[in-house]
Amino acid sequence: MTELVIHNLKVSVDGKPILRGIDLTVKPGEVHAIMGPNGSGKSTLAYTLAGHPSYEVMPDGDSRVTLGGVPVLEMSPDERAQAGLFLAFQYPMEIPGVRVQNFLRQAHQARFANQPDKLFASALKFRQHVEKLAEELQVNPALLKRGLNEGFSGGEKKRLEILQMAVLEPQFAVLDETDSGLDVDAIRAVASGVKKIVKKYQTGVIVITHYQRILKYLKPSHVHILKEGVITQSGGNELVEHIEEKGYQTLAA
Repeated sequence: MTELVIHNLKVSVDGKPILRGIDLTVKPGEVHAIMGPNGSGKSTLAYTLAGHPSYEVMPDGDSRVTLGGVPVLEMSPDERAQAGLFLAFQYPMEIPGVRVQNFLRQAHQARFANQPDKLFASALKFRQHVEKLAEELQVNPALLKRGLNEGFSGGEKKRLEILQMAVLEPQFAVLDETDSGLDVDAIRAVASGVKKIVKKYQTGVIVITHYQRILKYLKPSHVHILKEGVITQSGGNELVEHIEEKGYQTLAA
């Protein structure tokens, strides 16, 4: 079984330790929620897994990240994406002049460059595939003809991130506060899209969030509390309910 395994991950930013030893294993089809107060290291974990150069794995330990037994930390960001890792950003960037449809096709071709059987014979067939996915995921098809995230609302940007996720069929996805700034309808639509992708492709998901609102739709199989760079507790939805009612300070260290 292909697993995403994080072992004793220690990370610093500008010489300041942020993650102090993260251990986490995600199996196909599992949804893991990571919650924690501001400054606990949640986004640091996301960007480290994606390969952001500002996040330095500390050399004083045996930090490892493997995907199906293959070391990830030595890979470049594009190699990680090709191997099946996906990051949905908290604040997706606007790229004027790059049409969504063209961006998705280039990303798909790069993702499956080593799997020619997954590539489409023509741009038309790929466009039809994307339009079908967009309909399934409640993404306005008119967005596909516009510049990437150019003038998009917060909800449109986040729905497009989920469409990208479906197009790239990742083995594992990290959703960094995907629910940030969304109204109830958008949260419900994003959560529904993630659940469809998990079911269709058995994608393992790490969803990073502060709040219960997206989790009541996603229904994660595991919930982890991250405080001061370490996972202090793991459990089920009872942890989410406790945090919503009483906050993080009432949890045992």
